[in-house]
Amino acid sequence: MQRYEYKVVPAPQKGIKAKGEKTAEGRFAASVEQVLNQMGQDGWEYQRAELLPSEERAGLTSSTVNWRNVLVFRRAVEASVTPDPEEVSEDVAQARPIAGPDTVVAPAPISEEVKEPPLSLKGSEAKAEPLIIDPQDKT
Repeated sequence: MQRYEYKVVPAPQKGIKAKGEKTAEGRFAASVEQVLNQMGQDGWEYQRAELLPSEERAGLTSSTVNWRNVLVFRRAVEASVTPDPEEVSEDVAQARPIAGPDTVVAPAPISEEVKEPPLSLKGSEAKAEPLIIDPQDKT
């Protein structure tokens, strides 16, 4: 299966001065063409242009969403091949499994079980007497 790596670069926002280009559209196209050709020279294949949201801070406590144009490129990645065990030399240190204990025992509990509090106070041993306040009593 073919594997790829991807690179995303911001699309140009302004046109560049180019020989023979007099319009803003022509200069902008020349700047996009320059990015595509440079990435192609580096081995990247153009895939698509995307318009994606970018959340950015606006002030101390708020944020705003800005839409950004990006260009997506990809190139093939060489698949890593695992060597056969016969091809590996004996001089190279090999990872080997380490034998573990024969039986695994769970650790003892640290403290006694937690007792849940009662859901209601009905039937509890300590019953509180109601507090009666006489409004006529001035003491």
